[in-house]
Amino acid sequence: MTQQLPLRPRAAVRTELPGPRSQRLLEHQAQVESSARTYPRHTPIAVAGGSGSYLTDLDGNVFLDFLSGAGVLALGHNHPDLVAAAHRQLDVHPHLLDFPTPAKQEFTDRLIGLLPEPMRERTRIHFCGPTGADGIDAAVKLCKTATGRGDVIAFHGGFHGSTQSTIALTGLRGSKEHLTNLLPGVAFFPYSYCYRCPLGLTPDGCEINCAQYLDNMLADPNGGVRRPAAVILELVQGEGGVIPARREFVERVRKITAANDIPLIVDEVQTGCGRTGTWFAFEQYGIEPDVVVASKAIGGGHPAAVILYDRRLDGWRPGAHTGTFRGNQLAFAAGAALMAVVARDGVLDNVIDVGAVLRRGLLELQSRHRFLGEVRGLGLMLGVELTDLGPWSSSEVAQRLRGAALRRGLLFELAGRNDNVARFLPPLTLGRDEAAEALEILGAACAEVAAHRATEPTGGLE
Repeated sequence: MTQQLPLRPRAAVRTELPGPRSQRLLEHQAQVESSARTYPRHTPIAVAGGSGSYLTDLDGNVFLDFLSGAGVLALGHNHPDLVAAAHRQLDVHPHLLDFPTPAKQEFTDRLIGLLPEPMRERTRIHFCGPTGADGIDAAVKLCKTATGRGDVIAFHGGFHGSTQSTIALTGLRGSKEHLTNLLPGVAFFPYSYCYRCPLGLTPDGCEINCAQYLDNMLADPNGGVRRPAAVILELVQGEGGVIPARREFVERVRKITAANDIPLIVDEVQTGCGRTGTWFAFEQYGIEPDVVVASKAIGGGHPAAVILYDRRLDGWRPGAHTGTFRGNQLAFAAGAALMAVVARDGVLDNVIDVGAVLRRGLLELQSRHRFLGEVRGLGLMLGVELTDLGPWSSSEVAQRLRGAALRRGLLFELAGRNDNVARFLPPLTLGRDEAAEALEILGAACAEVAAHRATEPTGGLE
């Protein structure tokens, strides 16, 4: 039977993880599911239900959820407005390919209406398959069709999916070293990662050389890089380590792409739907991309992916890009409800306010524990890069911190080049009291890591 959370939940772990009921499901999963499964390997719980910012496992343990379905659950677990919208739509029809419906029209009108005003009139929308990778694939295909060119420029540390095409655009080398015949014609350039600058520079002695390098290569007739069909960019790299690009870098990239008539694709799969404090992150960078990819939270907890693009690129013929589940009416209904709730309840203001509370708390923890490196992010997409601590590598420190936090009831994921960044993606409705609870747990987890380090033979706290 599904466990019920208390009316006013608070993180509470009462069993050694995994608890006995969770263990049975985890064992069954290990027997029948692909070895590609990830989250249950390091977060050994079987989920019974959720409410708001909390979820509960089959053993009655309650966790403050700073993963939120990898950002899918923008309003937390089981938001009543989104649940009601999906139920109403289920009584009508759940799926209709690309036929027009009232639910689809409301979703479309609301979403385009959230774009900056200059973009609204010239924007078209395409409904893709249900994942972010489907959206990225469609965006690249659109730009190739429109330009007649075949190459794509991506950036070090970027993550755009794990399908055969999108993994070629992703920086993570280990995930594709054993694969052959990936999407050809992808060139990678340095990203604005100032904490560990790929060019060995510092912000006070840098003239945005990472973007200048891109400009030089495109201008150099002997540079070896052909003018591409598109440049694809995350404004805040998620899997890459929660790295917000410097505004000057993004402005320069936009200027370079415009001058060379190269469509700029902005991957907002994770940063979209208010995650960074504006509906789309590009609004904070003062640019207008040619293509915006949105997924994850856009369907109000249901699978959906869209691309929003300048109509001058719309050179597709009928049926040029399809997908069976591009007509997910439950996602349209719940997604429209999501957009309505965000506007009605001032959710973006909450993202900015509570995000600032979390950032201040993380900085205070950083002042006490020097193995907490850079604190960074935008809104409620925050991360802390961990550093080496004695004999432990930064990734080992991160794993120990995640485990210590989970045992106290805080769930989050790791990211970054070496899985050494604690990444926080709480619901956008996270309250100040919940933020304080998370910081309290993180503080205790940091103290545990430091204390365990003190018992190592080499000694020393930090």
